Amino acid sequence: MKATIAPALLALALLGAGHAGAAPQDIKLPAENVKLKPARLPGYGIAMQKCAICHSADYVSYQPPGLSLAQWTAEMKKMQQAYGAPIDDAEVEQLGAYLAVAYGSAKAKDPEIVAIAQKAGKPAAAAPSTTAASVDVQGLLAKNACLSCHSVTQKVVGPAYHEVAARYKNDAQAQARLETSIRGGSSGKWGAVPMPPFASLKPEEVRALAAYVRQQ
Repeated sequence: MKATIAPALLALALLGAGHAGAAPQDIKLPAENVKLKPARLPGYGIAMQKCAICHSADYVSYQPPGLSLAQWTAEMKKMQQAYGAPIDDAEVEQLGAYLAVAYGSAKAKDPEIVAIAQKAGKPAAAAPSTTAASVDVQGLLAKNACLSCHSVTQKVVGPAYHEVAARYKNDAQAQARLETSIRGGSSGKWGAVPMPPFASLKPEEVRALAAYVRQQ
């Protein structure tokens, strides 16, 4: 009895043969059009900087409307503890306040919101002055989830640091340009995916990060 190949298996075999030598597809993500609602609260800057690392701004609009300060703060706590978002306890509080005002039921003049904003505006206890040379760059990379989008030698979401260093190798303004991109974010330089701003970093931290990238 002559062996036969089931039609479905034959079709799969022919399909595989037709694509065996095909080059991998280049998937392009759609442009990011949704923006976070602006607010004069410290949590807005943190949201612009850190929330965009992991998801689009429209993720916020998927949440139930009218969430309270306590509910939004609980959501940020979950992001921190369950999903590993690179935010500390103070940032959890500030993000909760911003989101509760911009997307929830809270008002900017609510006493709890005002207290959080005032607390964020108070400087911490005086610390010894630091220079770029004394900055813990690896600590900064980890805290701000930089390595979620970049690696030293290979492209991830953004370009590899080695690739950035190569582009700016002969640019006399390399340090200043990189500092500007880190502090204010950038879009279109390395593709469609934008880089969020890191405006909360100290000047010496920005200088240290830019110098680190140039050395790769």
